[in-house]
Amino acid sequence: MNAILSINNIAKSYGRIKALDGLSFEVPAGSVFGILGPNGSGKTTLLSIILDVLRADQGNFSWFGQPGSPQQRRKIGSLLETPNFYHYLSAVNNLKITHSISGRGSRENIDTVLEKVNLFDRRNSRFSSYSLGMKQRLAIAAALLGDPQVLVLDEPTNGLDPVGIAEIRALIIELSKKGHTIIMASHLLDEVEKVCTHVAILKKGTLLTTGDVNEVLVDDDLVEIGSGDPDALWEVMKGYSDQLKITREGSILHLILPKGEARLDDINHYCFSKGIVLNHLVFKKKRLEAKFFELTNN
Repeated sequence: MNAILSINNIAKSYGRIKALDGLSFEVPAGSVFGILGPNGSGKTTLLSIILDVLRADQGNFSWFGQPGSPQQRRKIGSLLETPNFYHYLSAVNNLKITHSISGRGSRENIDTVLEKVNLFDRRNSRFSSYSLGMKQRLAIAAALLGDPQVLVLDEPTNGLDPVGIAEIRALIIELSKKGHTIIMASHLLDEVEKVCTHVAILKKGTLLTTGDVNEVLVDDDLVEIGSGDPDALWEVMKGYSDQLKITREGSILHLILPKGEARLDDINHYCFSKGIVLNHLVFKKKRLEAKFFELTNN
């Protein structure tokens, strides 16, 4: 898969504070790419640099295999801050003003983008009558003027209620299916897990890891086992698998195995063959939140 954005050794400081520290990664074309990290990790600074709002102290980036330029910028729609829509105007008239200021798209394009964000039936309603989710969808419609190949969204569900969050998530998935590459910053693991195909995880301006979501945020299998002799059980389980990690909490052993590798029947049979009868055998799945916590708190 070709890279639509390549970031090479980008760094940015604000005085003595290093916001970004030599970031390098690529965004595949056609992906929904999540830039994930706690607040203060450098996500918004990075988006501002690749959108030419800020200048990096070092490093460079390229869009579509070419250095950033006004021509390349026209292929990119962005939402860093919610546009200042007029509350007393309709969606159509607000987008007409956005078009006049930005010069992107055409007046005929307005109906098309309103259909894309599922607001066409409410196109003549005042902005003040919209729900929070609808207001955010209109902001994304503004970013879609000119039919950009790429959408860059900073915390697109921030401040929304659960209904609004669900609406924006569904919209991002739908826009991806229609051919847009989407780059979105978020501090919410659940958001990235549900909509993104790829992810880069940042912490204090450094890149912890990047890649396919299912590989980066893989959740290991976790099994709890116990027997009348925990010490003997510990010694026996050392020989079960070279992929096994064992921890102990009291008399209970925690077995951590790669995703899909934990088979309770096999574990029970193995222990019985070694002369140990288990009195506790429970399968648990290590939550993605725990994995993210490990990455960002080490």
